[in-house]
Amino acid sequence: MFTRTELELLTIQQLRILCNRYGLRPTGNSGYKDSYITILMAFSILALKQLEDNKGLRFPSFSNLQTMGIALDEMNTPTDEQIALIRISMEGRRMNYPDRYDQEKLLAIYRAKLALEQAISLLEVQ
Repeated sequence: MFTRTELELLTIQQLRILCNRYGLRPTGNSGYKDSYITILMAFSILALKQLEDNKGLRFPSFSNLQTMGIALDEMNTPTDEQIALIRISMEGRRMNYPDRYDQEKLLAIYRAKLALEQAISLLEVQ
């Protein structure tokens, strides 16, 4: 991500700001440029190695992906009338109480369905 040459041109303060921006801590004594340069050069490789070792953020198991698909299938597709209500709801129009609660529920289910579809789509990259 960074080359040693570009990092060596920076001051300790600039390196500190760069580390803070990405949430990295210098290795060793923070009074030396090498402590910042080392982590800034290595963090991307370390992050991918941690992913490979199932440390930290990891890919869900196949069975969990299937479960997400089953939930999506269970949610089904909205009817024409439901789509119309969703569209007008997204324009900010609200029904009177107590029907507004069900309107909000329908909108929440629709948004969750969209988010679940997007999540599955993103996870299918592997």
